[in-house]
Order: sequence, then structure tokens, then C-alpha cells
Amino acid sequence: MRFLLDHDAPDDLEYSLRALEHEVIHLRELLPITASDMEALAYAAAHGMVMVTCNRDDYLELAATEEHCGIIIVIRRKTRVAERAALVQLLDKAGEEGIAGNINFA
Repeated sequence: MRFLLDHDAPDDLEYSLRALEHEVIHLRELLPITASDMEALAYAAAHGMVMVTCNRDDYLELAATEEHCGIIIVIRRKTRVAERAALVQLLDKAGEEGIAGNINFA
């Protein structure tokens, strides 16, 4: 799968996704820091990417009206290791079918 890490997503998530042989790109590599959440989600959708973010409220609202390939909302935990573990567990449980086109929480 292809993942787009939002500006607020911990960089550590990249390591876990790459270890599972997924493609990962940081939003900051593609769009300016001033890009809106709508622009980021539209970019992800246009390029077949699942958005990974910690911005629950804005992306839930956008998902109700905007086309997307999937959104993973990462819940902040006490450690980055716990966040990475939750993401890996989600990918393991949901698989590509459960991630693509859906909103998931990790």
C-alpha cells in the first residue's frame, strides 16, 4: 500500500510501514506546510494513497464529503513505540481490504 504521512503524524511510523514493505511519503516532501487538510486529502486520493494523520476532527469532517482512498487516524499514546505497535496491529487485523476506502483508528 501507499501511505501519505500528514504533518502531524510521528515520523517513527514510517519505519514500521517500510518494514512491512509499504511505500511511505511525508506530506512535507510534496506540499507546502501551509497546504490545507483538504488539499492533502485530495492529493492522497489523486495518487492512490492512504492518509495517516493524528488530526481526528478535521479529517473525520472531510471524509464525510471528500473522496479518499482511506484514512488512518493515529491516537496519541504515551510512547512512539506504542503508536507504532497500534498501527502495525491495525494493518495486521484489517489488511488492505479493511484499510482501503475506510476510516480506521490506530
